[in-house]
Formats: sequence, C-alpha cells, structure tokens
Amino acid sequence: MDLEETKLPGVGLRHDFTTSRGRRVGVVSQRGGERELLLYSEDDPDACQAVIDLEADEAEVLAELLGQPRVVERLARLREQVEGLATEGVYIEAGSPYAGRTLGDAAVRSRTGASVVAVVRAGEVVPSPRPSHVFEVGDKVVVVGTAEGVRATAELLARG
Repeated sequence: MDLEETKLPGVGLRHDFTTSRGRRVGVVSQRGGERELLLYSEDDPDACQAVIDLEADEAEVLAELLGQPRVVERLARLREQVEGLATEGVYIEAGSPYAGRTLGDAAVRSRTGASVVAVVRAGEVVPSPRPSHVFEVGDKVVVVGTAEGVRATAELLARG
C-alpha cells in the first residue's frame, strides 16, 4: 500500500492512501495534535466527501482501536529482526510496589535501560504509555530492551 505524505505549511501534514476497495482516505495531522479524518469522493478522488474533526485524545482512541491487534505482532517481528533485542510481557502482580503508581514513578528506562512500549489491560492495548499512566494489578507491561534490561524491569516491577 502506498502512503502519500504532503506537507501543509502552517498546518501540519496530510497522509493519504487508497484502500484495497478503491476508497481514498486521508488524515491531516495539525501541529496542535488535532486530526482531521478525510474520506474522498468515489467519483473524484481529489474531492472530500466527508471530514471528521478529531481532538488529540479522540485521535489517540481511534488509533488504539485501529492498531491494537498489531502492536504486539509488530514487536515480535522486530525482535526477530534485531539481534540482541528482547521483548517480554511483564505482569503487575498483587503486591507489586508499582500497582496504583505511575510509569514515571517506576523510571524503568533510566533504571534498567529497557523501554515500556505498551500496556495491555483487559484486552485493551495502550501503546506508548505516558509517564502519567497508572499501573493496575493484572496489567501486562510490554518491555523492549536487552535481555538483561527486560529481566531487570521484571524484577523492578515485582519488587521495587
């Protein structure tokens, strides 16, 4: 699939693609985080049939809904492609010192060298969680780094 990128001076970027059924779809990403979802006319691929304005948080929810099944798949493929890269899902168990605390409190990256790239909670994926993300018992924390960094993260989240 070809993805076209167009710079919109003073606004941001527009990305367009054509679906396998021939519908052209686009997204305008504005500098402030707002997005516009564009559906082009079937008769004229340069004319917009519908525009849906999305606030930054609405765009994040839509991205999660559309991308959630692929996050873990992509990480697994990445691990296969990059020698020395480890990916593991680490669960927040009852008794974890980080249950009810934020990712920022854990300071995983600075303490272990590994990165938290997603959190899976009740089947929902939160890709690239922010430092303000609060862990809950049962969360699966997807960690990427060296094998040593991933092990250190599991230890940190389990025991502090």
